[in-house]
Amino acid sequence: MQAEPLLPIFLKLQSRPVLVVGGGVVATGKVERLVSAGAHVTVVAPKICKAITKLPVTIEKREFVESDLDGVWFVVAAAPSEVNQLVSVAGGARRVFVNAVDDPDNASAYAASVISRGPIMLAISTSGLAPALSALLREALDAMLPVDLEVWLEESVRERSVWQQHGVPMEDRRERLLARLNEIYQKRHSRGEAR
Repeated sequence: MQAEPLLPIFLKLQSRPVLVVGGGVVATGKVERLVSAGAHVTVVAPKICKAITKLPVTIEKREFVESDLDGVWFVVAAAPSEVNQLVSVAGGARRVFVNAVDDPDNASAYAASVISRGPIMLAISTSGLAPALSALLREALDAMLPVDLEVWLEESVRERSVWQQHGVPMEDRRERLLARLNEIYQKRHSRGEAR
């Protein structure tokens, strides 16, 4: 089975209008993630579950219409497949990426299984082919990652500043960072703190 080639990317949705078509339990999780990313979310669906009504979103309790996509940066279709298809066609005509939940035929964007540790985010995708596998891989990787990734990030930021001040070439930075992170890991391991 071969999937289309994809470009993995993270979107800055802070203060940008985003549409969610669908008002059920699955849509709720998507709305929560979009709200936490700072998006201005509008939810359109004939029925809206109670959890969504408690979120800071705009609610339109009705069927989807194409003009709902006017001015949005991104859309999540978490509705029945026939509605997702309408959203997909309308999104394509407006050059708006559509994440059709568990409906890869109607999607131009796929949500990833995500591991978040502060500002560090790792995303896993199966190109929409097997979302359950993405979730299992996320759980496995999360269990393997060091608990102090934020310490690693802080050290990486400090090191980067030093390298920029001293003109350290890009090709030398990875090896230097690895050496520094190994020092941190060895220190923690000798104290019995490493995972």
